[in-house]
Amino acid sequence: MADTSIIQIQHLTKTFGSGEFAVTALEDINLEIHQGEIFGIIGLSGAGKSTLVRCINLLERPTSGTVIVDGQDMTSLSEKALRLARRNVTMIFQSFNLLMQRTCLKNICFPMEISGIAPSQAKARALELLDLVGLTEKADSYPSQLSGGQKQRIAIARALATNPKVLLCDEATSALDPTTTASILSLLRDLNKKLGVTVVVITHQMSVIEEICSRVAILDGGVVAEQGRVEDIFSNPATDAARRLVYPGGASVTQMPAGERAVRVAFNGGTAYQPLIASLAIDCGVKVNILGADTRNIDGKAFGTMLLGLPDDPNEAAKALAYIRSQPNVSAEEVDYHA
Repeated sequence: MADTSIIQIQHLTKTFGSGEFAVTALEDINLEIHQGEIFGIIGLSGAGKSTLVRCINLLERPTSGTVIVDGQDMTSLSEKALRLARRNVTMIFQSFNLLMQRTCLKNICFPMEISGIAPSQAKARALELLDLVGLTEKADSYPSQLSGGQKQRIAIARALATNPKVLLCDEATSALDPTTTASILSLLRDLNKKLGVTVVVITHQMSVIEEICSRVAILDGGVVAEQGRVEDIFSNPATDAARRLVYPGGASVTQMPAGERAVRVAFNGGTAYQPLIASLAIDCGVKVNILGADTRNIDGKAFGTMLLGLPDDPNEAAKALAYIRSQPNVSAEEVDYHA
């Protein structure tokens, strides 16, 4: 992945309506997306994700701020220049948006027809893309004859028809089952590597982010709550918005009985799921209660949090805390229900 920025969003604000009826959907958004990376934008419903992605290709015009794509300030372009620039920033959607009266081949040809590419050249390119997404045999099929995953593959092929530099994916897997979602994410990862296309994934599913993204921005109430490497945010989410998304069922002090001492343990990317609790009992003879946990394996590394109830005996509790803090890639803080 290159460090060169292909998308720079600077002080972007988007307001709908005016006066007392104005609603600010996005406020002072600043993001930098690197060329060739897979970047995630995540948030709960109403966070502003879809508005932001539509501002990137100027389907929604920002109220203020700038969007620079591949060195061009999209907000300053004329309508004609903007239409040309959008060929470099294409988009796929949750609902696929295929033309039902056209075959798969002709769906892929459609954006090339609009661009004035010769029919023979457009057909040859469409056949290449069908092969790239693994659906050569569906060239003459209609969308109604396809499964959801196949429709999304055709939509991806169509989005790649103009050789874009950026592929925007707006909740592109939300309508798919888990197995099909995994296959589409695998395809996006392969296309990113083979073609060098920058992929921006907009989703409310943290599982999608952890599967293919290298960096992520978390939107909350129209602002960027947190951004950075996926590994860093998973290991140490710094904001409430990040914690809600990363560990929605995770360890919380509200799960503790009143007055009980506890320690919140964070796994920061060590070997997946080292037997910490068992080791604590064997090496120190200290037993602890698991009050809550939300951990996961990312590329063989453990990330997540665990809330452990400490023994009533202060010496035993201190021994347990010291042992946990001595472990590699593990951090721990004592928490108090009343704090």
